[in-house]
Amino acid sequence: MDSIQLKRITALIVSLFGGFGLLFYLGAATSETDSGTLYGDMQTVSQDMLDQAAGDSNNFLHTNGNYNQTRYYPAGQINRGNVHKLQRAWVFKTEVKESMETSPIIVNGMMYVTTSFNHVYALDAETGKEKWHYKHSMGPITTYCCGPNNRGVFPYGNMVYMGTLDAKLVALDAKSGSKVWEAQVGDPELGYSETMAPTAVDGKILIGTNGGEYGIRGFVKAYDAATGKLLWHFHSIPENSVGVWAENDATGLYMHRDIAAEKTALQKLGDPYKTLGGGVWQNMAIDRDNGRVYFVAGNPSPDLYGAIRPGDNLYTNSLVSIDLNTGEKRCHFQYIAHDVWDLDAVSPPILVSVKDNDGNTVKGVLHGGKTGYVYVHRASDCSLIRFSEPMVVQENRWVLPTKDGARMLPGANGGVEWSPMATDPSQSMVYAINLHQPMTYHVEETPYPGGKLWLGDAFKVIASEEQYGNVTAIDYNTGKIKWQVKTQQPMIGGILATGGGIVFTGEGNGLFKAYNSTTGELLWQDKAAAGVNAPPSSYNVGGNQYIVVAAGGNVQLNYTRGNEIIAYKLAK
Repeated sequence: MDSIQLKRITALIVSLFGGFGLLFYLGAATSETDSGTLYGDMQTVSQDMLDQAAGDSNNFLHTNGNYNQTRYYPAGQINRGNVHKLQRAWVFKTEVKESMETSPIIVNGMMYVTTSFNHVYALDAETGKEKWHYKHSMGPITTYCCGPNNRGVFPYGNMVYMGTLDAKLVALDAKSGSKVWEAQVGDPELGYSETMAPTAVDGKILIGTNGGEYGIRGFVKAYDAATGKLLWHFHSIPENSVGVWAENDATGLYMHRDIAAEKTALQKLGDPYKTLGGGVWQNMAIDRDNGRVYFVAGNPSPDLYGAIRPGDNLYTNSLVSIDLNTGEKRCHFQYIAHDVWDLDAVSPPILVSVKDNDGNTVKGVLHGGKTGYVYVHRASDCSLIRFSEPMVVQENRWVLPTKDGARMLPGANGGVEWSPMATDPSQSMVYAINLHQPMTYHVEETPYPGGKLWLGDAFKVIASEEQYGNVTAIDYNTGKIKWQVKTQQPMIGGILATGGGIVFTGEGNGLFKAYNSTTGELLWQDKAAAGVNAPPSSYNVGGNQYIVVAAGGNVQLNYTRGNEIIAYKLAK
């Protein structure tokens, strides 16, 4: 172990103990080359193992690394001094050649990955050899936005769980891939679908829904892990969705709302809560100390035509916290009230210890917005402590859409799209990947179409203007940008930070890169045959640390499609 890694592990222990009281011990963090497991015998994925995943240097048990969703992997066998020796250990080709957004899950040498159209593969994590392959039997109707993607399974007990495009939750036997049970989460005829990975905790499987472009009413549901029985149901759109008639966004900028016209529409049309959108696209962060769940809810429906949905449109574009056991709401914070730009909240929230404005250490929640800011919240009441310097160009915010089109930056893809961020608590740093896509916003009167695409016209990329991306590191205790690296294309997919002082992320042109997490210096890269637009994972097996990522491209930005899972390790 080098000094960089020891420093990071020590700081991580302090951060985790001070912020959340997680059970963590130094032996767990340093035994990164053990071939066995750290907690239990791994015949089943126990709750204790999931609780202590932040210190597990062998497995990758959560979609985003741990319940806090830090995407920080503590092992440092691969570090700044040797990452240039990274080479492909194996490549697995799936049957489906289409966009891939899966976050590989690794359990004691077994890897689980998913593809578009809900295929699940179990692979030997050391060799890439297929163990089993599950093909979901899709229903006759699927209605989904932004590609037929799936973001992965979640392991719990002796099963793995997956959401499906036809709006089901499926439980599979982890050893054989056979289906144990399935539950219908929403009605695909009304626009409901599932691309997110579920979250398992305390015998519950939590899952939200996408479909904010189809006039759905968003939700988070909890199912019994053993039987699939519905335990509770939280609507991300309350029956009273009006709110406080906010005139400014979370950064204090005036949004040009015609409040008088909205109040008149409310009297005439009533509350639009039944078709208001508010999809929950990504995994929830779980505060194990206080039994609370944190997630973000997406855009209102229709996306751009706001005249028939008066009010703030709660809880769209919001951070929301609910009780883990009951689903009752605890707090919320809305970033953009009455959004008519499709700048919804989608990147998963992260729980970390943060400094408040008085310098006190408090439990905090981070969210990377499509607006191009990282928002830092107080976890207890969801209030905003600060927002970062903008990571992307801000121009004409918030110009209202017009029939002919109004130009605004950021465009509707972000900012930070659905891509999960990563943190390094030892540096108080959060890492995000961003998109710069100038767009014009167009609006047209559009009545509810009954489960069909409902944008209220369109947002259009300005092809004559430069489009690009960046990787950005921000000190979340100050909101200041520490470093930023421009990329050739807009970035979408995800990022991973490690105890070796490195962050890993991929690009639509197939490049997969490693950066110095402190300076942003490029340390290594490889090129895949398709876009690398999925979140990386890391694990140890047979005494070797691996980095693994899917290369399948992306529908939303039309990056080259592929079907490869690529694992890397150090050359001997």
